[in-house]
Amino acid sequence: MTLAQSRTRITAIAEIVLCSSVPTQLLLGALLGLAGWRPIDDAGRLSLTFVFILSLTDTVLLIGLMVALTRARGERVGDLWLGHRRVLPEALYGLRLIPVIFLVVLVVMNGLRIATPSLHNVPTNPLEQLAGTPGQAAAFAVVAIFAGGVREEMQRAFLLRRFEQHLGGAHVGVVLLSLGFGLGHIVQGWDAVITTGLLGAFWALLYLRRRSTVAPLVSHAGFNAVEVLRVAVWGA
Repeated sequence: MTLAQSRTRITAIAEIVLCSSVPTQLLLGALLGLAGWRPIDDAGRLSLTFVFILSLTDTVLLIGLMVALTRARGERVGDLWLGHRRVLPEALYGLRLIPVIFLVVLVVMNGLRIATPSLHNVPTNPLEQLAGTPGQAAAFAVVAIFAGGVREEMQRAFLLRRFEQHLGGAHVGVVLLSLGFGLGHIVQGWDAVITTGLLGAFWALLYLRRRSTVAPLVSHAGFNAVEVLRVAVWGA
């Protein structure tokens, strides 16, 4: 490996870490703490206000970072996120995937709870408590759609491109990013870790196949919105 190749790989790793949400959320969380906002409210539950501000601010910051880093490499943002497919057909394809994804998640989650009940180690999902009232559900839906569906799929495409170009190939990225995506939901329990990891792999492979974030983004955002509605209407 040449010195130039080593530098390119180190740069790609640095960009992956920077755009992984970990550094940005740690920074924003610290700033919110200095401003008087805390992640846990007086009742000992997650603060919706904190989650709302942190998630949406992180979304804006991350998208700006990814745009700047993509352009700095001389690449087109449109090629990364939209590819060469028409947006409307891709969006409709993503909409058609929502009930399929919902059904698969239902089967996987219940299958895991029947086969290995010990994996259901978090009886009450702390995130679902954020949708206790109609107003809370609406605010949490905004977070789930934009910080979940929009940001995460744009982020996934950006990180996959770095793996594909410089760090062992796209499928290495699929595996590592899906593991990270699953572990990012560990607060919801090990069954959620496995299920969301599989979802992450599905959306990653969908992006690689279609070279557009539109279908993964619409299906992810739509699934999250349906989940929030389900919790708001029927509870966990």
